[in-house]
Amino acid sequence: MARFTVNANRFDPYLGFKFKVKWDGHYIAALNKCSALKRTTEVTPWYEGGDSSGPHQLPGKSKYDPVTLEAGVTHDTAFEEWANKVNNFAAEATMSLAGFRKDITIEVFNQQGSKVLAYNVFRCWVSEYTALPQLDAAANAVMITSIKLENEGWVRDLSVVEPRETT
Repeated sequence: MARFTVNANRFDPYLGFKFKVKWDGHYIAALNKCSALKRTTEVTPWYEGGDSSGPHQLPGKSKYDPVTLEAGVTHDTAFEEWANKVNNFAAEATMSLAGFRKDITIEVFNQQGSKVLAYNVFRCWVSEYTALPQLDAAANAVMITSIKLENEGWVRDLSVVEPRETT
């Protein structure tokens, strides 16, 4: 089977440096890193009476790893606003957690800027938030903020199809 159906002469896989993430209908500014989408399924051994050849391997529960997003520090407050919905130190102990979960979309683009893949990640919420990195007067680095998103699964958006590439 061809790796690409529309561009049959293409052999190289997509590169991972052109991507966008959005939630609430808006793209997030200054993103520079998005961790992998990873799902792990437990293996459940099952022994059958009279069969001494070893256990059968059955699939058990599946777990979705958190997604970490990193962005350069700017005046965009999207990370902070979302993180504050889960833990708002200024609010009362009886604060509402309404709206602390969001669905996000991760979109990947080819070198020509056409969307080639998209994944929808469901019921995310912020479990870790880094407002500022360690500050070091001797360093020459971009300040990075990050959020770690717990989630309840993801699916590929099959409406995004392979674009025809021009030469």
